[in-house]
Amino acid sequence: MAAPPGRRRGGGRAARLSARAAPLPADLRPVRPGLDGGRYKVLDDADVIRIHTAALDALEQIGLANAPASGVDLLTGARAILGPDGRLRFPRALVEDMLACAAKAVVLPGRDPAFDLDVSGNRVHFGTAGAAVHVVDPVTLDYRESTTQDLYDAARLVQALDNVHFFQRPMVCRDITDNFELDTNTIYAACAGTTKHIGTSFVGPDTLPGCLELLYLIAGGEAAFRARPFVSNSNCFVVPPMTFATESCEVMEICVRAGMPVLLLSAGQAGATAPAPIATAVVQAVAECLAGVVYVNAICPGAPAIFGTWPFVSDLRTGAMSGGSGEQALLTAACAQMHKFYGLPGGAAAGIADAKLPDMQAGWEQAISNTMAGLSGLNMVYEAVGMHASLLGFCMESLVLGNDLLGQVLRCVRGIEVTDETVSIDVMKAVCLGGPGHYLGQDQTLKLMQSEYVYPDVANRMSPKEWVEAGQPQLLDQARARKEAILASAPHLLSRDLETRLKSRFNLVTLSHN
Repeated sequence: MAAPPGRRRGGGRAARLSARAAPLPADLRPVRPGLDGGRYKVLDDADVIRIHTAALDALEQIGLANAPASGVDLLTGARAILGPDGRLRFPRALVEDMLACAAKAVVLPGRDPAFDLDVSGNRVHFGTAGAAVHVVDPVTLDYRESTTQDLYDAARLVQALDNVHFFQRPMVCRDITDNFELDTNTIYAACAGTTKHIGTSFVGPDTLPGCLELLYLIAGGEAAFRARPFVSNSNCFVVPPMTFATESCEVMEICVRAGMPVLLLSAGQAGATAPAPIATAVVQAVAECLAGVVYVNAICPGAPAIFGTWPFVSDLRTGAMSGGSGEQALLTAACAQMHKFYGLPGGAAAGIADAKLPDMQAGWEQAISNTMAGLSGLNMVYEAVGMHASLLGFCMESLVLGNDLLGQVLRCVRGIEVTDETVSIDVMKAVCLGGPGHYLGQDQTLKLMQSEYVYPDVANRMSPKEWVEAGQPQLLDQARARKEAILASAPHLLSRDLETRLKSRFNLVTLSHN
């Protein structure tokens, strides 16, 4: 007897497992870097205009204080007005002119071109970031100081995690006290661990010449780095409210002239260093970042920059930061809309957990803000995974678990494709009118099981019976096992010859590869 149309003999579990095991080309995977978001809008069009207008008012009427002398020269040369109070004020026409010449499409290269990030439109990318001073051990519950080895291990994990698209330094190397050695070892550990795009900060302008030399050696020369700047500068160029960070501005000037992409980072805390109303916190962040856009384009028109509105939230009962709150998710989503309004590549923070460990609280805190950021079309979602205790702690196991979480978030970002093929009822007819009454063995099911569905690497979808038979595996144990397996096999990504040349010039930490 012939099988009904569309039905596969010998289907079932074995066929599904076989189909699942066959790898898909990167462009056919169900989730990948740069999926289009932007379906969710927390602000309506009138709200966006009101925030924009208020930000321009703030720049004209309040302005920013404490620009370095070089910044004063650049900005007044661009038509900013230096008042008798020492504050630089920005006429509307100046802001509009600089927005017109600002880079709208930016590519953040990886050392491996396969990891290049197209940061334009509504393309969404998730990655690490932060300046945690502790590493969290979720088994012993210890918070210990973070080291250069920890940074290297985190970079190696990110290299292996498909849903973490870039590596911005998530923790500080607390084992190094010298500022120059801190900056050079941060670059070295990150580059030795990953070929994805890297973000880092610099202690001050004095460390930049040596850090650029290090980057040129890794790139194969200054021209090679300028052609593909695989490291960008995360730059807190303002100290909210509405004050330039003098040394950071000097760093920014050097980085822009060196061809390095810059993240213009405004990180006020609502109710503390930013206004308490969520809308006005966005206004201040937008105003500060617009000042950054003017600054960067006064240095070099069209230089690559990320509009980094990062307003955070305070728990107003205590004044403590509350990065895992619903208010934080709203702030980030609103900032994404403002980036789109200006047509600029944008970044903001999401995924921060106030929870001290990767527990249920961390899960909901990370999921809500990452999902809203992705659905809002935020180009660069920073601090998306691994961050605990309101950015004070970084957890390797949480980074591994976060890769699964981001897979589900990205699937939501991708949305539902409605085409003639996906709404065709032909397979329904075959199954219901003469077939087996289920779709498990259908060609269509097998074809779509990898390209339409996302499967977690660590999360457990067993039935209770299967779970018991497997020894009742615990999620944290699975995450730790995967972390250790990745680190056991992750290669050191700088050649021996390059390593020798770097260590002959710089005082670099010896890193363990196991």
